[in-house]
Amino acid sequence: MNVGNDNLDGDAVLANVNPSLTLIKRCRAAAAAGQPRRHTPCCIRSCTAKPCDRCPNRGQRCAVRATRVRERLFMKHAASRELYAYWEERRGTRPAPERSEIEPGAIRGVLSDAFILTVDSDAGHPVRLAGTRMCALFGRELKGESFLDLWGAGSRSIIGSLLAILADECTGTVAGVTAQNASGDPIDLELLLLPLGTRRPAFARTIGVLAPLKVPAWLGVSPVGKLTLGGRRHVGAALEKRLLPRFMAPRGRRGLVVYEGGRGRSPQPAGEDGPNAA
Repeated sequence: MNVGNDNLDGDAVLANVNPSLTLIKRCRAAAAAGQPRRHTPCCIRSCTAKPCDRCPNRGQRCAVRATRVRERLFMKHAASRELYAYWEERRGTRPAPERSEIEPGAIRGVLSDAFILTVDSDAGHPVRLAGTRMCALFGRELKGESFLDLWGAGSRSIIGSLLAILADECTGTVAGVTAQNASGDPIDLELLLLPLGTRRPAFARTIGVLAPLKVPAWLGVSPVGKLTLGGRRHVGAALEKRLLPRFMAPRGRRGLVVYEGGRGRSPQPAGEDGPNAA
């Protein structure tokens, strides 16, 4: 006997029941009075397959899969979630996929908000490719421009640090971003930065998304000014290993070392030559 889906009242609905079976009068009265029915399947699960974060080893949970799901749920914009899911699929168990493995046709719905940067701190991480809506946000073609120059003075150094972490540790970032046009109208955006693997450091690239959470009517007509970075969170392989990427050099004070952004490696007391880097 197959069990169908639950109804809105929470009672199990039985399907394909033998039509020759009928309830006796006493059972009908009990059902009408709202009393619990006997022999109701109380522990039969739905036949619909659902994704699970359980590990193949019985009694354990797969921390890698659970971490990936949590990271994707943290992202607000659909373009960020789609690109991150595709990036995860392509990388498999590696820290990052090769840039030659990224097929534009597979992420067609993301391209208008996507960009690719050259990882080159001396040149300000130039923009190699930028989607049409990202260019419309600034009112100009962004190819060849310094990515760091798109940010305000208070955010530029932090973006540079995040891109350095991305290049050194293959750790991505998802962050909130705000901006204003010349009239002072605000816009909220989401930034996603993901590393791409390469065998030659000179060809290092990063792929990302800069997407408005809500598209204003003036987008494409009135360009925004400098971007301001908001709250951020690291994503990627380093999180699966329960390691926190470095974010800022420690500040020492008479034998004490203060770290910004959480607990990393065990700090060592500062010596005569100053504090040790994280």
